[in-house]
Amino acid sequence: MMPVVIQGSASPSLSSKLSKEMGWRLVRPEMRRFPDGEIYLRIAAGLKGQEVVVVQSLSPPQNEHLIELLLLLDLCRDLGAKKVTAVVPYLAYARQDRRFREGEALSIKTVAKVLERADRVLVVEPHSKESFSHFRRAREIRVFTLLGRYLGSLDLKNPLFLSPDEGSLQRVKEAAQAAGVEFDCLWKERLSDTKVKVEWRKPEVGGRDVVVLDDIISTGGTVVEACKLLKGARKILACCVHGLFVGDAVHRMRSAGIKEIFSTDTVESSFSRISVVSAIASHL
Repeated sequence: MMPVVIQGSASPSLSSKLSKEMGWRLVRPEMRRFPDGEIYLRIAAGLKGQEVVVVQSLSPPQNEHLIELLLLLDLCRDLGAKKVTAVVPYLAYARQDRRFREGEALSIKTVAKVLERADRVLVVEPHSKESFSHFRRAREIRVFTLLGRYLGSLDLKNPLFLSPDEGSLQRVKEAAQAAGVEFDCLWKERLSDTKVKVEWRKPEVGGRDVVVLDDIISTGGTVVEACKLLKGARKILACCVHGLFVGDAVHRMRSAGIKEIFSTDTVESSFSRISVVSAIASHL
């Protein structure tokens, strides 16, 4: 019996692409809200004995999307699904993977625990090895080579891929190798939730196109600070897997000198130029 793709409200385009890529039936749950804000969900399609793939990103509003995902996973089980896979294109709370102060919640541990109701979990580029270590039945989907191939297809002049910190250096290396270009790394110190300090030992970029490449762009603070070190660059671009673009992030990056912004469809937006559907399909 052919598996079924269940469309979460945070990933309508990606789930539709996955259904077409795999040749599987797409099911769109009925969803509405009660007057008090609680979610109503119903799946009219029969799922008894079938394999089910639920696609739901945990992008903002993270808490609502997480609750919806949990309801969908349990509902599929209640309807008799034989196997339930959760595809989580963007994993929220992954940056809360360690305790910096006594008494802090280890949020990603809790999220990993509640997602264990799925038979397996597929996550696209989780933020860190530490965050992913809390999952028991999960697989990481790496996609930086896809970013590299896409960026390599653009008409960039003597391009340089720049990692914002050592934590993303290996990922940026993968993208650079796929594109056949040079790469380098900044040094970053986080001062607060919204402020960072960025330094670079080799700020010679005269006439070059520089791509600041990261797994997540949230407030845009890291990209803005990086731009200050890239004086003389012909063009500065920002590219990421998970484009959250919180608040005025896009305006801040544009004002700092970013000419183009690219992201994937793990978080669906007008900047989602790169699809991760082929990478997800290869793990199903």
